[in-house]
Amino acid sequence: MSSFKTLDDIGDVAGKRILVREDLNVPMDGARVTDDTRLRAAAPTLSELSDKGAIVLVLAHFGRPKGERNPDMSLALVTKPLSEVLGREVRFIDDCCGAEAEAAVATLQPGDIAVLENTRFHKGEEKNDPALAEAIAKLGDLYVNDAFSAAHRAHVSTEGLAKLLPAYAGRSMQAELEALEKALGNPEHPVAAVVGGAKVSTKLDVLKHLVGRVDHLIIGGGMANTFLAARGVDVGKSLCEHDLTGTALEILDAADKADCTVHLPYDVVVAKEFRANPPTRTVNVHEVEADEMILDVGPNAVEALGDALKTCRTLVWNGPLGAFEIPPFDSATVALARTAAALTKSGSLVSVAGGGDTVAALNHAGAAGDFSFVSTAGGAFLEWMEGRELPGVKALEA
Repeated sequence: MSSFKTLDDIGDVAGKRILVREDLNVPMDGARVTDDTRLRAAAPTLSELSDKGAIVLVLAHFGRPKGERNPDMSLALVTKPLSEVLGREVRFIDDCCGAEAEAAVATLQPGDIAVLENTRFHKGEEKNDPALAEAIAKLGDLYVNDAFSAAHRAHVSTEGLAKLLPAYAGRSMQAELEALEKALGNPEHPVAAVVGGAKVSTKLDVLKHLVGRVDHLIIGGGMANTFLAARGVDVGKSLCEHDLTGTALEILDAADKADCTVHLPYDVVVAKEFRANPPTRTVNVHEVEADEMILDVGPNAVEALGDALKTCRTLVWNGPLGAFEIPPFDSATVALARTAAALTKSGSLVSVAGGGDTVAALNHAGAAGDFSFVSTAGGAFLEWMEGRELPGVKALEA
């Protein structure tokens, strides 16, 4: 990863107008934010700049308004919750560019924080329109990107502005980039990766990239069934992409050539119904009956995976091992997550996890707090695991 400038490089910001790209796209129930994780992630950068006397102008998107004004997707709805998280007043400005926005910004004093209206109310935002970038850039002296979760998009507010103003990474962005560098950029070996989820087709690029970068690749979830089928296992009624068994064999072959050990479950938990607490059996993978579904990794395989992690120094985790939302098929994910958390807490493992289901699974296991870093980014984290260049990160390179 190339070097990038952070708030430590920004110098004296007193009286300067700083455009800060945050991710305020939070879930809401009416006027209530149901999960303020992203607001809390924004707090360190916004508070630090405000405390140093900057005029802080927050840029963000909210929902998918498709270039049209929509009161249900106005960032006015998020301004009060953000103010409560920060413990200080946050103003709202009814646009992110133009004469009225410029006039409103001119009334702000050093230390003030204001949220500008949803950047996606302008059609040019998602097209990375240079004219819109110029119009928004007029409001600021400096640009800070603190939204890693949107860094995979080449939009005006994530990439265009970085070309027009001196650009820096905020504290949340900095933490993400430093954690990702430790996990796959320049990790301490041996490195393990847990990749779970329903379908191989959604993570083909991730798997192809990882086999050349990690020492142990642990495949779970419905994805594992496709690999088992590729190896000649009859997986019964299990979720399985039989048309991708050839691709699975190619990935296994690539792993062999790269000296990467692929871990597939050899005992599994099966049921005839996909519902909470149905009758289950724990069987060898070769004993799955035609009317049964594999819904979790078995206890013997989980114990072996835990032993493998004990030999590793770095772990990257994306996706659950089983259908963790439905008991008792959360057992494998919970057990391995707790092992990883304990190894991290003891100082023997650097653990980095990301992706929506992953965060939910680790929180469910009570393990997220002991991981080295848990990213709240979804698409950006996945694209990083695929080895892709993220436009919003590339634009920050020094």
